[in-house]
Amino acid sequence: MTCSVFIASSIDGFIATDDDGLQWLEAYENPGGSDYGYAEFMRRVDAIVMGRRTYETVLGFGTWPYDVPAYVLSSTKADDTHVQFVKGGARAAVQAANANGHERLYVDGGKTIQGFLEEDLIDEMIITTIPIILGNGVPLFASGAPSRQFSVSSVRQLGPFIQSHFTRQRKP
Repeated sequence: MTCSVFIASSIDGFIATDDDGLQWLEAYENPGGSDYGYAEFMRRVDAIVMGRRTYETVLGFGTWPYDVPAYVLSSTKADDTHVQFVKGGARAAVQAANANGHERLYVDGGKTIQGFLEEDLIDEMIITTIPIILGNGVPLFASGAPSRQFSVSSVRQLGPFIQSHFTRQRKP
C-alpha cells in the first residue's frame, strides 16, 4: 500500500481557513489554466481517503470531482453512492481500501493527513506552497506530531508557487 498526499499550503502551514475556506487559493491568476500536476498525480492513485470535514467541503463543489473510489473517515454514516464510510482511523481506512484491492491511496484533509502521519503511513507528500500567510486556520501538520524523516525528491516553481515532492525515509 502506498499512501500519498497532494495538497496546497500557505507559507505558515495552513491548508484552509478556520471555517474550512479555500478562497485564498483563488487569489492568484492562472492564465494557462494549469492544474499544477494534479491530473498526473491522480493517474497514479486508485482510491482516495478523506475525513468528514473534507468530504463535506467536496460536496459543496456541486459535482463529485473524483473518478476513483473514496473512503471517508467518519463515526457516522450518510447515504452517498460516491463513498464508503469507515469508522476508525488511518489503519481502518487502509484495511478497507486493501480489502477492496486498492494499492495507491490519495490521503486528503488536515486531520486525516495528521492521522496517517501519526501512524507512519504516509509514503510521499507533494506540497504546493502558496506565498500567503494566513495567520491561523487548519494546519497541515499537528503540533507535537512524531518526528518523521523525508527526503526531497524534487522542487519546482510553478508560476508564483513552489511545489515540493517529499519521499518518506524508513530504516530497513
